Amino acid sequence: MTGELSRAALGAAAEPILAGLAVSGDDSAYGELVRRRQSWIRELLRRLCRDPALADDLAQQSFLQAWRRVRTLQSPAAFGGWLRKIAVNTWLQHIRARGDDTVRPAPEEPSERDVTPSHEPTVAERIDLDRALSQLPPAVRLCIVLAYGERMSHREIADATELPLGTVKSHIARGAARLRDLLRAYETTS
Repeated sequence: MTGELSRAALGAAAEPILAGLAVSGDDSAYGELVRRRQSWIRELLRRLCRDPALADDLAQQSFLQAWRRVRTLQSPAAFGGWLRKIAVNTWLQHIRARGDDTVRPAPEEPSERDVTPSHEPTVAERIDLDRALSQLPPAVRLCIVLAYGERMSHREIADATELPLGTVKSHIARGAARLRDLLRAYETTS
């Protein structure tokens, strides 16, 4: 009975409280954080790699790394951003281990463009978007997903990926333009 009450209390606790408990060594609190955040991390990684099985593996690696490093979390209120950075770094390590060097900085910096949709996308539009995203180089896809999927600023993306700010802006501008072209092509074939 005490274990159930404890689980219920953990289920009702705010995320910063759970993160603070996890930092102090409470494995049950960390388990609750994983339960709450696993779908979000898996979806982020799925958008990055477009392989559900790989996304699950990378999410598991991310949560394992986070569990090992949770005592280094300096601000329990920043748990979500801290976890997202671990997931992004896990994906980047996977890309680099594959020998894919497309996560290198790009030389130019074009101007920014806004590609935020004016409505909630339909299932068909989401499928088209996923297909179009899969055609982008990994570094460009990463910047696009973090900018538009996670609503991170250019500076936050640069900090999370350790790419220069100009490269992040370039990747977002070029990636958004390429996505528009690809999605227009899907519209004409539909």
